[in-house]
Amino acid sequence: MDLMNLPIQLDNYIHDMKMHSEFSSLRGIGDLAKELVKTGRFASYMLVYKLLTLTLVLPVATASVERAFSAMKIVKTQLRNKMGDQWLSDSMLVYIERDVFAFIDNEPIMRRFHDMKPRRQQL
Repeated sequence: MDLMNLPIQLDNYIHDMKMHSEFSSLRGIGDLAKELVKTGRFASYMLVYKLLTLTLVLPVATASVERAFSAMKIVKTQLRNKMGDQWLSDSMLVYIERDVFAFIDNEPIMRRFHDMKPRRQQL
């Protein structure tokens, strides 16, 4: 339904923007989205505003996915190719958020792992 309404809303939006001078001096999509919110027109042109926000978010989302796949290439090597989904997810989280985990002491983690069940070797 939104796809059918979009061309009509875009025509109305273009006509309305030509009538108001505050929209003529904008420098980019970010300024346009801010001005739509400031003037309250984002409610009238919800589909146009949704397209603008998706356009603004797309580069950030794409970069995040690319970083995750780069990290996966490092974490999941040929030697560790058969790891399960949960183990891979945990390893990826630690690798991607390594700046947060750098401040966590290893001793309590090792102690908890050791206390889970008896091991043949000392950790």
